[in-house]
Amino acid sequence: MHTSSTSTTLNLGILAHVDAGKTSLTERLLHAAGVIDEIGRVDAGSTQTDSLALERQRGITIKSAVVSFAVDDVTVNLIDTPGHPDFIAEVERVLSVLDGAVLVVSAVEGVQAQTRVLMRTLRRLRIPTLVFVNKIDRRGAREKDLLRSIAERLVPDIVPMGTVRGLGARDASYVPFGAGDTAFTGRLVDVLAAHDDALLSAYVDDEAGLSYRRLRAELAAQTGQALVHPVFFGSAATGAGVGELIAGIRELLPSEDGGPHAGEPVSGTVFKVERGDAGEKVAYVRMFAGTVRTRDRLPFGGGREGKVTAVSVFDRGSADPREGVSAGQIGKLRGLGDIRIGDVVGVPRADDRTRGAGEHHFSPPTLETVVVPARPGDRGALHLALAQLAEQDPLINLRQDDLRQEVYVSLYGEVQKEVIEATLRDEYGIDVAFRETTTICVERVTGSGSAYELIGTDSNPFLATVGLRVDPGPPDSGVEFRLEIELGSMPYAFFRAVEETVREALLQGVHGWQVDDCVVTMTHSGYWPRQSHAHGTFDKSMSSTAGDFRQLTPLVLLSALRRAGTAVHEPLHHFRLSVPSDVFGQLLPALSRLRAVPHTQTARGAAYVVEGEIPAARVHELEQLLPSLTRGEGELESAFERYQPVRGEAPDRPRTDRNPLCRKEYLREVAGVRR
Repeated sequence: MHTSSTSTTLNLGILAHVDAGKTSLTERLLHAAGVIDEIGRVDAGSTQTDSLALERQRGITIKSAVVSFAVDDVTVNLIDTPGHPDFIAEVERVLSVLDGAVLVVSAVEGVQAQTRVLMRTLRRLRIPTLVFVNKIDRRGAREKDLLRSIAERLVPDIVPMGTVRGLGARDASYVPFGAGDTAFTGRLVDVLAAHDDALLSAYVDDEAGLSYRRLRAELAAQTGQALVHPVFFGSAATGAGVGELIAGIRELLPSEDGGPHAGEPVSGTVFKVERGDAGEKVAYVRMFAGTVRTRDRLPFGGGREGKVTAVSVFDRGSADPREGVSAGQIGKLRGLGDIRIGDVVGVPRADDRTRGAGEHHFSPPTLETVVVPARPGDRGALHLALAQLAEQDPLINLRQDDLRQEVYVSLYGEVQKEVIEATLRDEYGIDVAFRETTTICVERVTGSGSAYELIGTDSNPFLATVGLRVDPGPPDSGVEFRLEIELGSMPYAFFRAVEETVREALLQGVHGWQVDDCVVTMTHSGYWPRQSHAHGTFDKSMSSTAGDFRQLTPLVLLSALRRAGTAVHEPLHHFRLSVPSDVFGQLLPALSRLRAVPHTQTARGAAYVVEGEIPAARVHELEQLLPSLTRGEGELESAFERYQPVRGEAPDRPRTDRNPLCRKEYLREVAGVRR
C-alpha cells in the first residue's frame, strides 16, 4: 500500500485489442474521478481522448492521448493508446514512459491476436500490468474458461481479484474477494510463494500466522515487479467493477514521488510530437529526473538543443500552463523546433528507461507503397507533408527515390493507408493515390565474408584503410559493430564515421532490403595524419578525413556482404480464423492458394477455429475473400509472428539513391574492389 502523504504520479497506459472497450474504460475512469460530468461514447464520437476528426468518424483510436485524474494523493496520467494493429507504433512510443499498464480483454471475444502481442511486450519490458476483463454485461461473456485462456495464452501468474454475478446480463456485477475467501487467500499464497522463498517458509512454518495484510502487501510488491498480474472483471458501459479497478490501480501499481529526483540533472523521454495551431512543434515528455522550466536551453537527441518557450503539465485534469515540469510528471514543451519522437531530453540515465527510448519493441512495418500526388504540381508539398507526418510517426519511414521522383512510405496495414490519405486531404489539401501495396522483406547474412581496402593503392581512391568482416548474428539482435583492432590506432572520429556508415548502409543490402541480425567487425584501419604546408594551410590531398572513411566503408561493406551471402526473408503473420462449420471445407483450399499453413483446427459449437501462419503479403487478400467464403460470418485476427526465407527467386527492392551502398558513384567504384 502507498503510505506517502505527498502527492505522487502514476503514468498509466491503457492497452487492448481493437474494440475491447479501452477508450470506453478511459471515459468511465475519468467520470468516476470527477474529471468529466458526462460519459462520452465511441460510436457517437464524443470521447475525451479521441479528438481527431478521423477518430470520431471511424470510432477507433489512432493517436495516443494523455488525460489526468486524481485518486487520493496520486495523480494518474492516463495514456489511451490505439488498439488497431495498424497503429501499433503509437503504442510502442508510449511504453518507455509508463509506470504501469491496464490490459483490457473482452469477456466476449477473449484473448485476441493483438492482446497476445501487447502482453508479450509488457512482460519483456517488465511493466507492472493489471488485466481488466470488460463487457461482463454482454451476451456470451465468459469468466472461468476466459481465466484459463488468459493463463494459457497470456501469462500464467494471474490472480483473479473477484468474481462476477449475473454474467452476461445488463445488471451483471463484480464482487471482490476479501480476507474471508479462503480460496482466494490460498491462490495468493500459491502464486506469491513461487516468487518469494521467505513467504513460502513463513507459510510452511505458521500458516495461521501469515496475515492477510502481509499477503496484500506482497501482492502489491510482486505486481510492481511485474511478477504477477491481478485480474479484475467489469463493464465500462455500466460502471460495474470500475471502482474496484481504480482501487487496484491505487494499491497495486507503483507511483513515483518525483521529489528525490528533482535536484538531479534533467532527464526525460519524448514519446509524442504534434503540431500546434500555428504549426509549431509540441513535444510530450515524460520526466525521469530534474526540472525543465520555461526559457531553459535544453539539450536533446544527442547534440541538438533549443529554448523552451512554454510548458504545460498534466495534473488532475488536462494540461495546464506551468513554469516547469519535474521528475515523474508528463509535460508539453514548446519551442524545440528540431525535437523528434524518441529523443532523450537532458542527459540519458544509466539506471532508467531513457536508455531504451529509441528501441523498437514491436515488429517493424511489413508493407510499403508509393504515394503519388493527384496533381503533379503538389509533389513538393506532398513530400513536406509526409515529412511532417513522419515526425509524428517515425515508422512511416519515408524513402525518397530521386531518380524516379517517387516517395515510399512504410505501413502496418490498409487502414493506416486510408488514414494517411484522409490526413493529407483534410489537413494539407493534397489529394493522393497509392500504388499497389508490396511486402517489406529483410536480408539475413548466411555466412562469413571479409573485404579490405588499403590506403595508397590503385584500387582505393580514398585516404583511408578499412577492413570489415560480416557474420550472422543471433535472432532479433539487430546490427552489432565490433573492433578487432586497437581503438587508439587512429582518431576516434574515424571509427565513429565507419560505424555510423555501416549502420546507414545496411538499411539496403545486396537485394535492396534492410540487413539485420548480423555482426560487423572492423579488421583493418589506417590513415594519413593531418598535413599542412609551410604557410600552415591544411592539405586535403595528403590528409585523411572522416569523409574518406564514410565514402570507403560502403565499398568494403558491400564486397564483404556479397562474399558472406544474404538470403531474403518475408514476414509471416500468425492468424486465427473463426468460420461456420459448414463452410470449413471450402476454406482450406482457399488458405492453400494463399500459402497459409493451418496448425490447429478446433470445433467450437457451430464454428471452426483455425490457427496457423500466412505470408503478410496475402493477409489483405484473405480479408477480402472472407466475406464471400463465409457468408459474412468469418472473423479473422492476424499479427506479425516471424520471418521465413523466401521460396524461389529472391525479390529485389527498388533502390533509393540516398543509401551509401546504392549511390551511383559507389557502384562504379565497386568494380575496382579486388580483395
